[in-house]
Amino acid sequence: MIEGLLTKLREKKPLVHHITNMVTVNDCANVTLAIGALPVMAHALEEVEEMARAAQALVLNIGTLSRQQVDAMILAGKAANSLGIPVILDPVGAGATALRSRSAERILDEVRVSVIKGNSAEIGILAGKGGRIRGVESEEAAGDMVEAAAELAHRYGAVVAVSGAKDIITDGERIAFVDNGHPMMGTITGTGCMLSSVVASFCGVEKDGFCAALAAFVCFGLAGELAAARPETKGPASFKTAFFDEIYNLTEEKINSGKKITRQ
Repeated sequence: MIEGLLTKLREKKPLVHHITNMVTVNDCANVTLAIGALPVMAHALEEVEEMARAAQALVLNIGTLSRQQVDAMILAGKAANSLGIPVILDPVGAGATALRSRSAERILDEVRVSVIKGNSAEIGILAGKGGRIRGVESEEAAGDMVEAAAELAHRYGAVVAVSGAKDIITDGERIAFVDNGHPMMGTITGTGCMLSSVVASFCGVEKDGFCAALAAFVCFGLAGELAAARPETKGPASFKTAFFDEIYNLTEEKINSGKKITRQ
């Protein structure tokens, strides 16, 4: 299901347009390069439509949002929709404030989103199941996350990808779980935002958003495992360096031997 996708990505080098979080924008650009795609960060209302049409995937991340930025996201999203370019939404902190919740809902209402990628609280809140979020970190999810993700997927006709100790990817019919990852990934800022960039990179070469998200989650989590296992990894700073190196050095062989996927 995910075999050969990394090779395809690195051969095609899709352009990934980001309207994203200012806190993690540099890391998102670097992880996009490391996985094999090309990043562009363009936020201005005057150019987002043109840039979105030139890209192979679009990331909308509300981590440090403003009203103008949301307007730009809507413009870019509709431009991407007009050409069938996949749109990946990262509803960072949805539920933490009314602005974040309204913005995520507005994007979902006005833009056809291919993949919604969030933590368990964000997905639970968007699905109407509830959850508790502190800042942008998930503290508690409410109810059955598989059910919540599937309902959200059906509602918007999107793939829903939930990051956590056991990742959940579903299009409402197919459901897969990914157990790749390491606790060290929670010690650095921006892993969630970077994961959205990797999801978009795979969506740029794979029309099936379920397979693209699954490949991204496996690659991202596996890189975290490999980085944590390096003898030179002593803490967050050395882990982050190792993490980028491991993403860059991923191979199909490493993925095939290291992937931890189960299906429901």
